[in-house]
Amino acid sequence: MPVEEEFDYIVVGAGSAGCVLAGRLSEDPATRVLLLEAGPADNSLWIHLPIGYGKTMWSPTYNWRFETDPDPNMNGRRIYWPRGKTLGGSSAINGLIYIRGQREDYDHWAALGNAGWGYDDVLPYFIRSEGNQRGADAFHGADGPLKVSDIGAKHELIEAFIEGAQQIGPLSVKRTEDFNGAEQAGAGYYQLTTHQGWRCSTAKAYLDPAKGRSNLRIATQALATGLVFEGRRAAGVRYTQGGAAKTARCRAEVLLCAGAIQSPQLLQLSGIGPRAVLEQRGVPMVHELPGVGENLQDHLQIRLGYECAKPITTNDQLNSWFGQAKMGLEWLLHRTGPLAVGINQGGCFMRALADANGQPVAATPDIQFHVATLSADMAGGKVHPWSGFTLSICQLRPESRGHIRIRSRDPAEPPEMQPNYLATELDRATAVAGVKAARAIAAAPAMRPYVKREIKPGPDATSDADLLEFCRNNGATIFHPTGTCRMGSDPLAVVDARLRVHGIGGLRVVDCSAMPTLVSGNTNAPAVMMAEKAVDLIREDATAGALAR
Repeated sequence: MPVEEEFDYIVVGAGSAGCVLAGRLSEDPATRVLLLEAGPADNSLWIHLPIGYGKTMWSPTYNWRFETDPDPNMNGRRIYWPRGKTLGGSSAINGLIYIRGQREDYDHWAALGNAGWGYDDVLPYFIRSEGNQRGADAFHGADGPLKVSDIGAKHELIEAFIEGAQQIGPLSVKRTEDFNGAEQAGAGYYQLTTHQGWRCSTAKAYLDPAKGRSNLRIATQALATGLVFEGRRAAGVRYTQGGAAKTARCRAEVLLCAGAIQSPQLLQLSGIGPRAVLEQRGVPMVHELPGVGENLQDHLQIRLGYECAKPITTNDQLNSWFGQAKMGLEWLLHRTGPLAVGINQGGCFMRALADANGQPVAATPDIQFHVATLSADMAGGKVHPWSGFTLSICQLRPESRGHIRIRSRDPAEPPEMQPNYLATELDRATAVAGVKAARAIAAAPAMRPYVKREIKPGPDATSDADLLEFCRNNGATIFHPTGTCRMGSDPLAVVDARLRVHGIGGLRVVDCSAMPTLVSGNTNAPAVMMAEKAVDLIREDATAGALAR
């Protein structure tokens, strides 16, 4: 097998975290970096146009198009799991929403024994990464690479939703202008990772400025197949490109950024993982780490569909030639309108699970809403022929845990993916409470003029049992798998608080798989934060190692 020249760092996966690492580490001209990406370059217009999310959702070129194993808690259904397969990874095909989570999420990470990951520790990295059009303040950055923009025009339907969320009694939340400020709770418009009408993926933000550097090599269509070890240290990566098997070696570290599905998959293929899984698949054991691939968490999305009483939805625009032309012209002339926004414009964070007196029981929001001014049978699907909108809810901190396990020694075979949704009573109760909360907002005085009929779940779904069955039959991922190489110091932890793999030198995992628990919201911004922090950790350890020598 031919051996390529050595690098200081090899980054596996050019996704939300990998692009950050490659861009930042290559800022030092004395540091040589190789970035491996299994997919192609991000050349499609549909990647860069915000509304192109609907096209890339099913693209065999830019999307892994994974499917879970049958989930017993979802009536044996397989759930479609799209993941990005291009420069930028899932940040190139996601819904663009910029949400960080709650202060309590990160303080909980620290309380679990992960020093340096409390909210006050990570806030500077959120700020460092962020280029918010509103400017800088105590919570936001203005000069970071990841551009964050407001949704320009207010929408009549979103305004009605925001007002309706204030009219539902004990569960009501106030209007908010910033879900990422002092408090997450509230209803309002999302900010998006867009800039002047274009998507701002991490490839655009961090990789494009670095592409001309002679010390950075970007290898696309390069599928990592295994790690190379020298004793108990990672010394390189095996990969295939153009039908040829190749090996790259590194002097410092291998940085796994392949995501919550493929980072544990690559570790298991390389002999790091649960003994029983590796023995069953015939993989020689390099280092036993029983937690690799375990602790899988995801946000289960429940989508309620409505027919709108007024022809003001994106369905109406997409279903007419005039509407399509108007959308196109708006974007071409001003870089505004639906093409510049994507799918979900507004949302809400609220406490939906209530006690017998109707009072919320969670200390912080336990449900997130995404409000889309369109409706379809599934996310990214063809819009309905009627005026429609969608209220989707997800439980923010699910208790259910699943797993990722390789099926064979073939790196090209997708692993076993078992999310195990709705496995606990809390998760089931919160899902039902979320559906009820969505219905309450839809029935609020502000929303009544806009609701012609509820399509899903529909008027026949009346009891809690009916609503739970609706969740089982219709729930889907909201694209936030995490936790499969979790941070910690207990026997099931995979990486330490510096993201170094336990028991193996020269190897870190830097992506959402390292999250010990799922954050309360969308995961792209936290993934970028984790990578920004990891850059400092990597540089600190390199300096300490040089001084020790």
